[in-house]
Amino acid sequence: MNLVVKQPVAEMEGPYRRRWWALLVLCLSLLIIVMANTALTVAAPDMTQDLGLSSADLQWVIDGYTVPYAALMLLLGAIGDKYSRRGALVLGLVVFGGGAVAGSLVGSATGVIAARAVMGVGAAMIMPATLSLLAASFPRAERAKAIVLWTATAGLAIAAGPLVAGALLQHHGWASTFLINVPIAVLAIIGAFVLVPPSKAGHHDRIDYVGGLLSVVSVGALVYMIIEGPHFGWGAKAITAAVVAGAGFVAFVLWELRHPRPVLDVRRYLDRGFAGSNLAVALFFLAVFGAFYYLTQHLQFVLGFDAFETGVRMLPLAGAVFVGSALTGILTPRLGMRVTVTAGMVGGTASLALLTRIDAASGYGEFVLPLVLLGLAIGLALSPCTDAIMGAFPESELGVGGAVNDTSIELGGSLGIAILGSVLSGAYSSHLADAVGGKLPAGVLSTAQDSVGAGLAVARKAGATAGPEQARALADAVNGAFSEAVAHTSLVGAVILGVGTVLVAVLIPGRGRRTEPEAAPADEPVATSV
Repeated sequence: MNLVVKQPVAEMEGPYRRRWWALLVLCLSLLIIVMANTALTVAAPDMTQDLGLSSADLQWVIDGYTVPYAALMLLLGAIGDKYSRRGALVLGLVVFGGGAVAGSLVGSATGVIAARAVMGVGAAMIMPATLSLLAASFPRAERAKAIVLWTATAGLAIAAGPLVAGALLQHHGWASTFLINVPIAVLAIIGAFVLVPPSKAGHHDRIDYVGGLLSVVSVGALVYMIIEGPHFGWGAKAITAAVVAGAGFVAFVLWELRHPRPVLDVRRYLDRGFAGSNLAVALFFLAVFGAFYYLTQHLQFVLGFDAFETGVRMLPLAGAVFVGSALTGILTPRLGMRVTVTAGMVGGTASLALLTRIDAASGYGEFVLPLVLLGLAIGLALSPCTDAIMGAFPESELGVGGAVNDTSIELGGSLGIAILGSVLSGAYSSHLADAVGGKLPAGVLSTAQDSVGAGLAVARKAGATAGPEQARALADAVNGAFSEAVAHTSLVGAVILGVGTVLVAVLIPGRGRRTEPEAAPADEPVATSV
């Protein structure tokens, strides 16, 4: 018996017997690339202190991962389809692990940003490969169940990242949050060879590299603009990125419409189910990443939990994702995806609406129900959407299908942090000025308005010069201003998700009207070995 799986599923008699073990490897690979972002949110304070990061440095330490990750997925998904999906997964894990090792060893902001960018390139190979290999390894009758577990893993990773990072930071430095990825990546590489069958498209057509490069430029510029504009101002860099993104998307669409074998057939977006599913995925991750951005800050700074305690208190979200995923596996075949997706989006909107009640006196108990509702909503809605997106692509384009789904996730998440983060910052600054504007020098007030962490640092310094009572009063003002900002930002998020819910409900067709995926040519084998 060969230790390495060499026979593709298409050449096997019947379903692949170890497909559920293969799914475990794919979910493990997905886990580390999602956790790489969420874990950093609790490691950031230690990194800032150790490396002397400015607010701009810290922003790009976080987002240096996102730009290459989002920009490269479509092109790398197409390359994986043609040459080897398993090869793309393994190479991505190697690159990701190498970036993680480098990130743990560098001692400067530039070095960490570069290492995070390398990890983002690896993630851009891994993410679409996990979905394409899942779809290639499972028969259509079981694919939806497998996608439910894949989606649940993504939800678990969002909540587990802070927990794992918090546990590590109790006894180790921030470098450990990079190094923890290495043994998991090694385990996933071994599992990929031993348990995941090889797969690639049966045709040997040339890749549309022009379309792929246009997608890299346009998506990369768009994500850069989303990050740069709200956080650093709409100066020349952000405006240039906006122009490049707009021109790039126009060129991409025109090129793809004329190309006989486009990297992505943009006509698919004319299908209501496909467009609605992508919109739902993007909107959900806008809400989830945006809410995650300010909830972790509230738990740490306002309620005073440390990194590990914050991670523990995000666990209701992870548990609810699994419950919602189990429910959607039962309900979607019976009621249709329009019902479950709309119900999930209504639940997500309700979750954000509940957070509008938060104030300075709110304890952790008032966050539990919104977290549970948000987790249930993710589980209910995302699996059917991902299944619909993957089902719209023929077997020869599964990597592209995975890349489209994952690009919607990344664009939604980037927009969530940019839009809701900008609203949060503006509301916090305004509320703090109203509370203490006449009591602090202009320079001190400006420093305190930068972030809730900076505001509390100003309050601690005030304790050393003006006494504990003034320090306590200022800290209360900072906490109150941030709590009011959380409530205001949640209202904005609820409105965005609520409007999106109506659009998605209109776009997604009712039960029995799902568009069948494009079939592969009759003389084209759907997959071959590496």
